[in-house]
Amino acid sequence: MSVEPKLIAFDLDGTLLADDKSLPEENRRALLAAARAGTLLVPATGRVPAGLPAALTEPGFQIRWGIFCNGAEVYDLQAQCFVLREEIALDEALALLDFAETLGLPCDCYQDNWGYMGRAHYERAAEFMPIPGILDLILRLRTPVPELRAYLCGHGESVQKLQLYVTDQGLRARLLKELPERFPSLAVTSSLPVNIEINAARANKGEALRRLCDSLSLNLSETLAFGDGSNDATLLQAAGLGVAMNNADDALKAAADRVTGTNNEAGFAQILREFYTF
Repeated sequence: MSVEPKLIAFDLDGTLLADDKSLPEENRRALLAAARAGTLLVPATGRVPAGLPAALTEPGFQIRWGIFCNGAEVYDLQAQCFVLREEIALDEALALLDFAETLGLPCDCYQDNWGYMGRAHYERAAEFMPIPGILDLILRLRTPVPELRAYLCGHGESVQKLQLYVTDQGLRARLLKELPERFPSLAVTSSLPVNIEINAARANKGEALRRLCDSLSLNLSETLAFGDGSNDATLLQAAGLGVAMNNADDALKAAADRVTGTNNEAGFAQILREFYTF
């Protein structure tokens, strides 16, 4: 890409944000420079809109659209409405919860832009989430319910994303292979070393970027994207220029057009210096 991108889509955790969940000053300056140039800034995250960091609400960033829940939705933050929704049918979500129960795995879900988790799992979240910043997000962005399956049955609605927490790395590796075979209508990815994220098959960040660009009459060749997890692979592949962080795994780096510095080195800003002055 030799000219300024018209849209920059970026993952948050492990990409734009440092490990302590802060926004590095270099990245902040890079975002402001891009916004001043008229470039659209689009967070592309596994989080729900309520999980958008306060640092990104700075007026100068002019962030209007976001890709949330791994692409299960594109949300208009200004109008507070959905542009796109691709969700897991309730019966599929319940089948997955039943499977997780047989393995004794903690799990949670996003539904209608909020998180829910069984109270027993919520109260011992620190046992299966060793990353302080993510643990804080779990406790802030989840409502504990007596039992998650019963809660979902009572509401009778589709689910944006399901998440399993797996600290046993052997089991996690096995499930990352087994789940797509057992549930072929679902997309299985991961963003953390102790999680597995499940979405509807068409819910991925790359497809969400395509459809957002269509709605804005933008060409994908005019977009720049950043990521670090397997849930970012489709995003990097769809964008005109896909950039993997140096803290990403080897598979994502191989799928990217470029590799930049780590999230703790403001690798995001390193690439944007090629297009903007800040």
